[in-house]
Amino acid sequence: MISVSEAVENRKSIRSFIDKPVNDEIIIRILEKSGRSPSGGNLQPWRIYILNGQTMNDFLSFQKDWKGTDHPEYPIYPSKLKEPYRTSRFEVGEQLYGSIGIEREDKEARYNQMLENFNFFGAPAALFCFIDRQMNQPQWSDLGMFLQTFMLLAQEEGIDTCAQESWSLRQKMVSEFVEADSDLMLFCGMAIGYRDKSSPLNNYKTNRRSLESWYKFIEK
Repeated sequence: MISVSEAVENRKSIRSFIDKPVNDEIIIRILEKSGRSPSGGNLQPWRIYILNGQTMNDFLSFQKDWKGTDHPEYPIYPSKLKEPYRTSRFEVGEQLYGSIGIEREDKEARYNQMLENFNFFGAPAALFCFIDRQMNQPQWSDLGMFLQTFMLLAQEEGIDTCAQESWSLRQKMVSEFVEADSDLMLFCGMAIGYRDKSSPLNNYKTNRRSLESWYKFIEK
């Protein structure tokens, strides 16, 4: 059994998966434990829909044939991202595309790689995380704690993940497929599976700003 520290160190956003199924019972076990995640007022605002096996195939076919129009319900990033956040986003993009030899000027190749989000990067299973439209920012932070708990527990099971806010761009299509209640809003998706250890997409490590740049002990 791995420690919490090891799970934190090992977890990363996996963007290439091998063709190995994930057992439903493993996903259920992770979800059950993740249900202990903290939430203000014990609201537990998450609503989770799972794709696995045939339902994954059905969803990908449904997505391909869907003829509706869609729009995001929230901006994934602020429109004018200030420093140091702008640089962090730029650098991680350069790491991602650079790992597979895509130059910054190759807009078509970058776009095609971005579209792999909507194939779950080849993962055999996935979840969609919804929240009631009545909820506010504090409950969105509860979702983040739930998702982080799920991703760390997945590491304990030897499972890899990639949280994907990109699915908010196709929220109407996803909601129609999973038959989500109209009061629910799609927050994100998450790819679930086993990483392809040979893929360069999985073999770079993102940078983190120095501890000194974002903490301060208060002294009076």
